[in-house]
Amino acid sequence: MYPGNSFFIVINNNYISSIKFRFNIQVHKKSILIFLPSLHFSGAEFFTIKRILEENNINTFIASDSNFLCVSETGQKVKADVSLFNIHENNFAGIVFIGGSGARNYWDNSLLHKTAVRFNKSKKIIAAICSAPVILAKAGVLNGITSTCFYEGRMELINRGIDYKDTPAILKGNIITANGPNSSSIFAESIVELLSR
Repeated sequence: MYPGNSFFIVINNNYISSIKFRFNIQVHKKSILIFLPSLHFSGAEFFTIKRILEENNINTFIASDSNFLCVSETGQKVKADVSLFNIHENNFAGIVFIGGSGARNYWDNSLLHKTAVRFNKSKKIIAAICSAPVILAKAGVLNGITSTCFYEGRMELINRGIDYKDTPAILKGNIITANGPNSSSIFAESIVELLSR
C-alpha cells in the first residue's frame, strides 16, 4: 500500500526507474525510507527491521541505486521502490541505512552524504546499522554524537573525532546507530520509539 492520496510512475526507456509519491502529512509521519546497497546488504538486518516497523503500522519503502534487484549477502533479492536519485526528505519521517559488507561501497558516496545531511537538517530520524554508520560519519552527521558501528569499522569513526562506544545501539536526539545484525531488534524498536514521540 502506497502512502498518501496518489502516486505516479516515471518510465524511462521502458523501465520503471522511480516511483514518486504525493503524501499527506498524517501519513508521511509513519513512513520510513530504507536504503539498501545494491549488492551484499545484510538480509538479517533488513528483514528484521522491516518486520518490526511494519508490525507497528509504519510504512516502509526501499531506496537503492540499483535499477533492478538488490541482492543480500545470502542471495535474497529485494526490489527498490525509490531511486536513490529521487529521494526527498519531506516525503518521509526518517531514513534507515542497512549494513552488510556491501555498505562499505557507499562510505564515500557523495549523494548519500547529501541525503543524510538534508534529513538531519530537517530533524528527521536518521538510523544506521553495522557498517552503515560510517556513511553518516563521512557525511559529518555524527559530529559531536556518541555513536557505534560494527567493531572492525570503529577507527573510521574514531579518526573523525567521533565518540565511539562498543555497545549494541545508541539513540542520540534524532540519530540511531547500531553495531550489527544482533542489534537489529533494539535498533528497530528505537525507531518506533522516536516515531511515537
